[in-house]
Amino acid sequence: MPPTHLAVEHEQVGELTRLLDGGADPNETWSNMTLLLHAIDIEADGSKQTGEPLTAACTAVLLAYGADPQLPGPDGTLPLWFARRCGHELAERLLTAWAARAS
Repeated sequence: MPPTHLAVEHEQVGELTRLLDGGADPNETWSNMTLLLHAIDIEADGSKQTGEPLTAACTAVLLAYGADPQLPGPDGTLPLWFARRCGHELAERLLTAWAARAS
């Protein structure tokens, strides 16, 4: 697993930020997921499994570092659709706001 995806997998926001600030690609794809899709998946799944409140820190950092919210994963999955399907309301709101600012 590439270091950026590993940081997302463990929700290590500081490490993810450091890697992106060092030039890592915010649109990197690994194992059929972009970093943004991976962040949405991990944040939603982690909240469901632990009962902890939903967070969107990795999603927000990725967007801030230029992750393309319109970039589908290799299988065609779009981040906004995926956030809705996962029940990740925070990521859904972030992606919607990002799209509104872009247009």
